[in-house]
Amino acid sequence: MSTPPRPGAAPFTERTPRVVAARALSRRVGRERAGRFLVEGAQAVREALAWPGEVHELFVTTDFLARDTSLASTASTRGVPVSTVTDRAMAGLAETVTPQGVVAVCGLVDRSLSDVLAGTPRLVAVLVGVSDPGNAGTVIRVADAAGADAVILAGDAVDPHNGKCVRASTGSVFHVPIARAPVAETLAACRSAGLRLCAADGYAKAELTPGAVTGPTAWLFGSEAHGLPEEVKAEADESLRVPIYGSAESLNLATAATVCLYATAWQHH
Repeated sequence: MSTPPRPGAAPFTERTPRVVAARALSRRVGRERAGRFLVEGAQAVREALAWPGEVHELFVTTDFLARDTSLASTASTRGVPVSTVTDRAMAGLAETVTPQGVVAVCGLVDRSLSDVLAGTPRLVAVLVGVSDPGNAGTVIRVADAAGADAVILAGDAVDPHNGKCVRASTGSVFHVPIARAPVAETLAACRSAGLRLCAADGYAKAELTPGAVTGPTAWLFGSEAHGLPEEVKAEADESLRVPIYGSAESLNLATAATVCLYATAWQHH
């Protein structure tokens, strides 16, 4: 059992400066200014503590410590400060309706385009202008599961450190390399890395069929509401649609991305 954090000290409140500073990370401008973001929930924090990047602090409630001392022990082993907070302070740090009682402050996960495309990438997911954090986080999770080499958020896309995006990824933001970059720069970098650009387009003439996509591939996905811009589809080497054999009107972004990414991953494996 780990030693209780800050023995003899009262829990931090919502007015404690370190809690106030951490709460500012719930906004994009606060994250970009500090170069840090919040990770909420036991599973996500566990993944963060196993990640080689920076974890600056762990906030926990006394109730959480009564249920689980393993995360505090792991944090202490890594030299990460563990601070108890009141339930009210935790409610201010967490975004969920019923917080689990643990939040970590971590360094940002995104890297440069050249970094995530280094070597010989074989499968990359490119999210062009995807603004919904739940969709983006789920695609990051799918890309991780499919063994993708990177996820690139291109253009005016959601911040991968958004709380909902992080939760939807269920820890995959700590596994798969992530970059943010302008669209034109992203497409050019993918081509330079030897990747074929394949646009996922629900209105494409050609269907995605078994064996249709082989070799190193960068799949391009647009927002669920608007799809890929015409100029991006024009830059792609090919556009494919996931066939719908039943009566469904369409597939949502995460489902379509799952089919596309796995269609390529199966060929690679």
